[in-house]
Amino acid sequence: MGFWEKLKKPVFVNAPMANVTDAVFRRMFAECGRPDVFWTEFVSVEGLLSKGRGKLLPDLWFEKDEHPIVAQIFGAKPEQFEAVGPLIRELGFDGVDINMGCPDKDVEKQGAGAALMKDIKLAREIIHALRMGVGDLPVSVKTRIGYTKNEIAEWVPALLGEDIAALTVHLRTRAEMSDTAAHWELAPGIVALRDRYAPQTLILGNGDVDSLADARSRVEASGMDGAMIGRGIFGNPWFFSGRTPLLREKLERMVRHAELFEKTYKSDAGPRERIKNFDVMKKHFKAYVTGFDGAKELRMELMGTKNAAEVKKIVEKFLVNASEE
Repeated sequence: MGFWEKLKKPVFVNAPMANVTDAVFRRMFAECGRPDVFWTEFVSVEGLLSKGRGKLLPDLWFEKDEHPIVAQIFGAKPEQFEAVGPLIRELGFDGVDINMGCPDKDVEKQGAGAALMKDIKLAREIIHALRMGVGDLPVSVKTRIGYTKNEIAEWVPALLGEDIAALTVHLRTRAEMSDTAAHWELAPGIVALRDRYAPQTLILGNGDVDSLADARSRVEASGMDGAMIGRGIFGNPWFFSGRTPLLREKLERMVRHAELFEKTYKSDAGPRERIKNFDVMKKHFKAYVTGFDGAKELRMELMGTKNAAEVKKIVEKFLVNASEE
C-alpha cells in the first residue's frame, strides 16, 4: 500500500492528462492548493525503454514538494512493464499507475489503454509484471466501467485480484467517451466488490466532478474513498483549496503559468527545438479565460501569442482597461 495507507480520507487527486498535467501545470496547484496526490502525464513504457527515452523524461519531471506523486504509464507488454520498474524507482516516485482506460486510437492500436479491457488475462499479467519490477512501490490502476457496456462485475474483481493499492474508475465506458453523464450510481456496487475482494485497496471515482464541494458530495454518497478530477481542474489551480479567485488573480496566474512553461521547457538548441511547444499553453488560455465580460475577445488575442512576454502584455492591457470601466 505504501503511502496510500497513510492518506486521510476522502482523497482528492488530479487526473493524469497528456500535454496537460506536466510539471508546470502541477506547480500552479502546488502554489495555489495542492491535491492529496499528484499524477504525472501518462508516458509510454516502450518509449521509456527506447533510445529516445530522453525526449520522454521531461513528462516525468517533478519537484520535491510534490510528494506523494504517482507516475502513470501505458503499454501492452508485461516484460516491458517489469523492465521499466527500476527506472520508476530511480526517478523517485512514490507510486506507479497503469492506464487501462485511455480511448486514444494510437494508444489502443498498441493494445494499451482502454484496449486492455478486452483482454483480462493480459491486464492481470501486466499488473503482476510491474509489481515485480518496482518491488515495494505501490501499483495502482486507472480504468473505466467497461469497453462498450457495463463490465464491472467481471473486470473490477480481476483487477482487485492483483493486490493493487488503489483503483480509479472513470464511471463511463470507453464507447461513451465523455459524451454522457458519468454513472456515479454504479459507484456503490464497485465499492461493494472492493469490500469483498480487496478491502485494503482504495477506490477513487472519476467523471463530471466540477468543484471540491461536488467531489465531497459524490464521495460521501457513493462510499468511495475519494475522487480524481480531470476537466474540472482546468484553468483553476485553486480547485483543491475550495476557494474562488478574483479575475485579476486568475489572469495573473495564467501569465505566471505561461512564463514558467516557457522557462521550463526551453531548449539550449533554440526555440525550434523546444522540449514542449509554447502552443501547448493555448488550451490553458481557453480554460483560464472564460465566464467574464470580454473573455471571448481576450481569448482570441491570446491564441495568436508566440511567447510569454506577449501573453503578459495582452493581459496587462486588458486589466488596465477593465479597471477604467
